[in-house]
Formats: sequence, C-alpha cells, structure tokens
Amino acid sequence: MPLQLFNTLTRTVDKLVPLDPQGRQVGMYCCGPTVHDFAHIGNFRTFVFTDLLRRYLEFRGFMVKHVMNITDVEDKIIKRVQQRKTTLREFTGKYEAEFLADFDALNCRRPHVLPRATEHMPEIISLIEKLVARGIAVANMGSW
Repeated sequence: MPLQLFNTLTRTVDKLVPLDPQGRQVGMYCCGPTVHDFAHIGNFRTFVFTDLLRRYLEFRGFMVKHVMNITDVEDKIIKRVQQRKTTLREFTGKYEAEFLADFDALNCRRPHVLPRATEHMPEIISLIEKLVARGIAVANMGSW
C-alpha cells in the first residue's frame, strides 16, 4: 500500500510520489527553530513528528535527505542582541546549542543539513524579490 499524506495546499490526501526516477530518494524539509529563547515542549511537537515521519520513510526503504533551517535572525533576536550588547552569533549560539541538546535528549535524528538563515541571506533576498515580482508576496519593511 502506498504512503499517503494530507496535502495542505490542495486539502486532499495524495500518494507520496518521490521526484527521483527510481522512486527511492525523498527530500524532507522542516522549518526549524527561531533561536531567540529556549524551546519548549510545544515547539518540539513538530520536530518529533518530523523525526517519526523520517524514520518511517527510512523503514520503508527510502533514502531521506532531511533539511531543517535554523532561524538565527529576526526582530526579537536583533532587539535582544542590542539590549544585551553582544554579537548575533554569541546570542543565538547559546539557544541553538540548547535546542540541539534538547533535540538529542528526545532521541530525534539530527537533520542531514542544518543551514542558518544568516548563511543564506543573498538567496533569501533573491527569493523574496522573485515572489514580490510575481505578486505572490508584498514587500513590507515594517520597523526596518
């Protein structure tokens, strides 16, 4: 029986069909934590579910490439860095390390790739520009 998942875009249940020609490789992306504070058990619900899905896919014989970003820059982080007169990396590093320690304590498998948002700002800006140009997003600089 094929694996079926609920597609939130179409609001239908769809069969999982891998994109690779052999049908054995699956890419899995999970939006990771925003490291401005300690994570709580509610935050980990997503990550535990993702770990369960990954394990099931691997059990079914799929080769899974799991990616989870670390959001290490946003308004709360910038404000707290300024208040505490520290560096962005020093501030977020503490919460990132604590998150990963908790992740490990829950026996979740670490993602294969853990990119930080600050390591990909040109790509993020380019993507936002494309979305705005297509009318899919609106540029709002807010308090910037």
